[in-house]
Amino acid sequence: MSDHARILIAGAGIGGLALAQALRHGGYDVVVFERDPTPRTRDQGYRLHLDPNGNAALRTCLPRQVLDRVRSTSGVNGDLVAAYTHRLEQVMAQTFPAITSDEITHVDRDTLRQGLLAGLGDSVRFDRTVTGYQITASGRVRVEFLDGGSDEGDLLVGADGVRSAVRRQLLPHATTRDVGLRCIYGRMTINETTDALIPDDFDRGFCWVADDKGYGAGFATVRFRSRPDGASDYLMTTLVATPDRLGVTDETLFALPSEDLRQIAVQATVDWHPAVRQLFAHADTETFFPITIRASERVDAWEAGPVTLLGDAIHTMPPTGGVGANTALQDAATLAGELVAAADSGRPLVEAVAAYERVMLPRGFDTIENSLRMAERMVATSD
Repeated sequence: MSDHARILIAGAGIGGLALAQALRHGGYDVVVFERDPTPRTRDQGYRLHLDPNGNAALRTCLPRQVLDRVRSTSGVNGDLVAAYTHRLEQVMAQTFPAITSDEITHVDRDTLRQGLLAGLGDSVRFDRTVTGYQITASGRVRVEFLDGGSDEGDLLVGADGVRSAVRRQLLPHATTRDVGLRCIYGRMTINETTDALIPDDFDRGFCWVADDKGYGAGFATVRFRSRPDGASDYLMTTLVATPDRLGVTDETLFALPSEDLRQIAVQATVDWHPAVRQLFAHADTETFFPITIRASERVDAWEAGPVTLLGDAIHTMPPTGGVGANTALQDAATLAGELVAAADSGRPLVEAVAAYERVMLPRGFDTIENSLRMAERMVATSD
């Protein structure tokens, strides 16, 4: 195999960009196609937890200067995960006091994406939606775009998320299921007024608050080590409940303006401890949006070929375990390692893909099961 094989990546999310960085550094010709018109046009959440696996994957994938940028613009490390009743009575706490400054405990999603784009230049092409692909007579892959046209490479990696067009064609039987929870995201800019509102523990990591009526809420700060231009420190807020508990249909929920979504969170917590209520009350109205929490159903291994999948495109998982981004980064590190090793040894590219899938599939679906168990515990605490 030529060490100049061309790799096509559908999706410029965290996993796709980490893979692009690693493959570019490893000598591959890489191009990433992203449906977003610009790097700053997606509502997926705000704060991402990074665990030791995610940190190790970043060190594997990123050139030193890119890793330094990602680390310098990450959040000031936290050392606590805790749970509380709606009266702010602590029921669980786990501390992590030995974290060094070289490790990253959390990042702002948008800031991480900007860091991962560093140095990739025109290798990332925005406003290019991959709708499908064809395997050519020579065994290469031709991708097709929503607005017409095509491009061709030696391998296509579907990193295009839960609604992956690549997965739909490669594995039409693969499905994701609604786990029965909705999450309303929001954030509160930290300034002189709001800083004093944040309980001390909420500033140390991720804190979960739940009542006996079926509502749960998660809170965590992002205080940048080095604040990017235009960014502000903030507190992420989340409200989690079943559709029945929220009292609105999905059709209504996903059509509501941000102000109405914020008001749902305010009303849901009206009888909670005042320190929690005021966080939703002071949150930035325009930052609220809802998501459906989904999980992929386990699929059997398939015959490896010139198309594979990465991250949410194959193993969508609930955010309850805080491991979705970490698993996507692990996928990127594993696939890049196999592809670079194949280029160095002259092994066929498809052998590298097969080796990656043997690791990625069980790891991803085992992680989904762990996240679902965490979701069940969180819902039980709220119900």
